[in-house]
Amino acid sequence: MIELTGIVTRFTYRDEAMGYTVAQFEPLNSNEKIKITGQFPVLEVGETITVYGEWFIHPKHGKQLKVNRYKAVIPLNKKGLKSYLASRSFDGIGPKMAEKLVDHFGVEVIEIIKNNPQKLLEVDGLGKSKVDAIIAGMANAENHEAMIFLQGLGLTPGYAGKVIRHYGDETVITIRNNPYILTKDVHGIGFKTADKLARANGLATDHPERLVAGIKYLLQQNSDEGHCYIPLEILNEEASKLLEVAKQKFALPIQTLCLQKDIIIDKKFNNAVYLAPLYYAECGVAKNITRISQWQNLVKSNVTEEINLYEKTQAIKLAKKQKSAVSKALKNGVTVITGGPGTGKTTIVKCIITLFEQLGKQVSLAAPTGRAAQRLGETTGKSAKTIHRLLEYSFDENKGMGFARNAQNPLTTDVLIVDEASMVDTLLMYNLLIAIPPACQLIFVGDVDQLPSVGAGNVLRDIIESKAVEVERLTTIFRQAEKSLIVVNAHRINDGMFPVLTEKDKDFFYVPRAEPEAIVKTIMGLCKKRLPQYGDYHPINDIQVLSPMRRTVTGVDNLNLLLQQALNPHGNSKVSLKRGNMVWREGDKIMQIKNNYRKNVYNGDVGRIIEINNDSKSLHVKYINLRYERVVEYKYEELNQLVLAYAVSIHKSQGSEYPVVIMPVTTQHYLMLQRNLFYTGITRAKKLVVLVGTKKALAIAVKNNKVVERYTALSARLINN
Repeated sequence: MIELTGIVTRFTYRDEAMGYTVAQFEPLNSNEKIKITGQFPVLEVGETITVYGEWFIHPKHGKQLKVNRYKAVIPLNKKGLKSYLASRSFDGIGPKMAEKLVDHFGVEVIEIIKNNPQKLLEVDGLGKSKVDAIIAGMANAENHEAMIFLQGLGLTPGYAGKVIRHYGDETVITIRNNPYILTKDVHGIGFKTADKLARANGLATDHPERLVAGIKYLLQQNSDEGHCYIPLEILNEEASKLLEVAKQKFALPIQTLCLQKDIIIDKKFNNAVYLAPLYYAECGVAKNITRISQWQNLVKSNVTEEINLYEKTQAIKLAKKQKSAVSKALKNGVTVITGGPGTGKTTIVKCIITLFEQLGKQVSLAAPTGRAAQRLGETTGKSAKTIHRLLEYSFDENKGMGFARNAQNPLTTDVLIVDEASMVDTLLMYNLLIAIPPACQLIFVGDVDQLPSVGAGNVLRDIIESKAVEVERLTTIFRQAEKSLIVVNAHRINDGMFPVLTEKDKDFFYVPRAEPEAIVKTIMGLCKKRLPQYGDYHPINDIQVLSPMRRTVTGVDNLNLLLQQALNPHGNSKVSLKRGNMVWREGDKIMQIKNNYRKNVYNGDVGRIIEINNDSKSLHVKYINLRYERVVEYKYEELNQLVLAYAVSIHKSQGSEYPVVIMPVTTQHYLMLQRNLFYTGITRAKKLVVLVGTKKALAIAVKNNKVVERYTALSARLINN
């Protein structure tokens, strides 16, 4: 391999976006001029670099050096130093001043700039402002070197900038020593990116830092898939596959992680390997459920009489199971009420609230998402908060973001009702439970047959299966709900029965289409024309397309692009913004995909873009619910918090309700044809469900009740307690 150090004297061709460059290059200590070609993400005329490559003969342009990699260098001779100081890194220093500096200080000029910059004032015509500019230029040049180093390893300019801002002068040495530290220090850089940097930097396959980082990555991936732990044997197998290292090599890094208290191995449960926070959270959930459930007979009055009086006052008749649910909630420390749509959960909750308030108890309502909390408030007529708001999630200068309500500062309430409890993951449940004060009664309401939480754990199901607390399972569909095919078919699907698709003029329709392209075309027509004409539904505000997957022709990503073109096409009066492969347009329907407490917007909130301002590099989104509307500003660098929401995944729809739901049903989604997934999607609709696809795919989904098991030990811990 050829190695040359020299000065870039001219660009023959330069693609700034891709970095591909053809340049004239003058090696140091030589008057020869050669052509170099290759990928140079960061490069300027006048820069001194060392290039590594091979000679080749271009059929038209002759002999050239094809560069495989390069690095910035500070030149050590006068010619190189003059060119270096005259480069764009040193703002305000042209070729003449650069020549003066080098003539005065010789090759020591860089050392003087770094360590004794006031000495520069000796040079005629150089004032304090120019000296400050030179000092700043030196810092820029060092950042420039780090930028070349990082981009040379394959990091994008955006992430390279983040890394440099975090590590400053120590960037290069830090990354050379341990690239995997990026996964902890720089948001957005994961193990696979750090591993590419490490391999490009020549780190050994079995380097201890790589093995430790790989194990932590696998445990985090495991958590992201909903598991609280992974058996040690499986962890060793997965790590061996991922890192291409023999299984026996992982004993030492696992021991290291245990000693550092990053992971916990629980030998009582199949050598379960936990990330430490999940271990303590799962144990804490079990401990606190046991603590709260021990508070019995907190209501001393005759519960049966109270319920009978409520029925008379409200002119309603509660079913036997509804009365049982209310009675359990009033008498016990922890109660779970679970049931599908139309089984009377809302009626029960309203009764529970009224009876507790008549007893002088303070009742608080909470739900895991903003949409679920909003709906809980609307159906009960009471104030409801997200769990994060209830626990006063906020910024603390000493601790960063965290919950102000905790064991030391518990909630001030007598009763807490948590709706959509199946969506609460292990970590959030732990933070909620430790904030429950003594003698406070806890009531979980939800549908355990829906999808489990996005985060780790299967908390509601585990609590029910442990039989550690009182549970009321509601199965009867009430007369009013029986008129709805949405409710009837949801229960049929949940019971493994094929839905009714033949009744006309109902709220549940099936449109047969075989090919994925035909399914997509039909969905476009339904959204744009047929449903707005059929029921006066707004094509963007009222209709929601739900798909089991992101990819494929009938997946969320493709549907969003096509629906954007159909429902919000480009127009002269609309401002658009292109960021990467994404086009944002005024009028677009979008979804927030990360909780942002400072902006008061949460994962799953849906709004419309009302303004894009290219001058201020920001856009404004209007979020609306039945009580109020608010406009939120996003800077362009915050757009990774948003996605188009004409179509969303069924997982993302949890906790929401929409007037109309359209769902593609195709064997193209074979891996995701699961009963609980379609049950969850159908139960999101308030007025109308339209399925587009094949009966074969629907039958597969209805029959497939194989719930993906999650590695959790909560049920066993509750039983042991």
